[in-house]
Amino acid sequence: MNDMPYALPIPYRDPLGAFAAFAGESNVAFLDSAAENGGRGRYAYIAANPFWVLSGGEKTNPFDSLEAKLKRFPMRNDPDLPPFQGGAVGYLSYELGRHLERLPPLVDPGLDVSDVGLGLFDTLAAFDSQTRQAWIIARETETPNRLPPEHRARAMAARIQNVPAPGPIDWELAATWTPELSRGEYEDMVSRVIDYIHAGDIFQANLTQRLLSVMPQGLGPFMLYRRLRSLSPAPFSAFISAPDGTTILSASPERFLSLNTEGLVVTRPIKGTRPRGRTPGEDKALADELSLSEKDQAENLMIVDLMRNDLSRVCRLGSVEVSELATLETFANVHHLVSEVRGILFHNLGPVDLLRATFPGGSITGAPKIRAMEIINELEPARRGPYCGAIAWIGFDGAMDSSIVIRTLVIKDGQVAAQAGGGIVADSDPAAEYDESMDKVWALLQSLDPGEQIREQVR
Repeated sequence: MNDMPYALPIPYRDPLGAFAAFAGESNVAFLDSAAENGGRGRYAYIAANPFWVLSGGEKTNPFDSLEAKLKRFPMRNDPDLPPFQGGAVGYLSYELGRHLERLPPLVDPGLDVSDVGLGLFDTLAAFDSQTRQAWIIARETETPNRLPPEHRARAMAARIQNVPAPGPIDWELAATWTPELSRGEYEDMVSRVIDYIHAGDIFQANLTQRLLSVMPQGLGPFMLYRRLRSLSPAPFSAFISAPDGTTILSASPERFLSLNTEGLVVTRPIKGTRPRGRTPGEDKALADELSLSEKDQAENLMIVDLMRNDLSRVCRLGSVEVSELATLETFANVHHLVSEVRGILFHNLGPVDLLRATFPGGSITGAPKIRAMEIINELEPARRGPYCGAIAWIGFDGAMDSSIVIRTLVIKDGQVAAQAGGGIVADSDPAAEYDESMDKVWALLQSLDPGEQIREQVR
């Protein structure tokens, strides 16, 4: 088996337009990188037609299944191509943490979504927005009845070349949102978390709320994704059409874990949020307020400590360090405080070991992690599903990149879910925490309800 990729250069075009050729299919993934943000939005990938699919619930351990399958295809990458050159792509739900830790029984299932939706892809399109180059990359995996890499590459190139550019975004079809919790109910949940903190159970818990809607007849997921992308471009945007019929439309700003072939691990947790201002002066004032907030700085530091601890389980002694602490980053709709923690993975470990040590991410659980997850399970009325899990690619070469699934719409059986929350600490104000969660979710709500009818319901 040839362990190097076959690469077919193709004319560069907008990756979103190229993905239009595949948007109506199942088992496809578009890792969009719709905003640059310090080089973290340079590459985009389209993966279609997987040769193996992992989808299921609690009966199997997906981490073990994924690891065993990836080990069958050890391959090298071409250093002159984008870093992902074939491998696994898809989502890991928040509830997969149950395969790693002992947790209480699950709450209401919410949307009927599989715990995992991943495929192994031997053919993909890769786009470099910095150099404006693009390739079809195909691998030889010795899969029965699979066409040779050159044939698969040419077929994918033809589809991308022949698909017309998408027309204007259609904003006509709309729907209304129904909050799962009233404002008062959410504020009561926040107060209960604060009680747990004062009792010494935890230092912080990430508490969320969900809003539900119904997809209007005639509105497709790709059009809804284009709406969301226009309102909230983000470096870890993604469109995932999963094997069980779930569609995930993500505008995540947050990197969960990246791992290169030299073993360098990077995680960039987000904690601390302010909305964007309506004028330049108001915007700067809100950014300055966030940067100087002792509460938000402390909230961020707690999660940095948690991620340092998680990485220390699988990284070389003395290699884990904080390379950035609570730096201000500005996105389309919010300002955030973002930190960066780095480490060097033990040489005999790989990406799935890294996931086992850290999943789910500390920024969407709390500290200490296990007790915070128990409290989340007690208070939130439904499973989170893909929300607060991860979207990831894991290369045949052992590299990985992944996002935390926030700022994301999940579609299943005609229902649409939007969810948002924040880290609750001892001096949190329940009303302010509710407002922060709504600041985070507004772009999601507007993508389906441009008239913002929901605003009157949640005041």
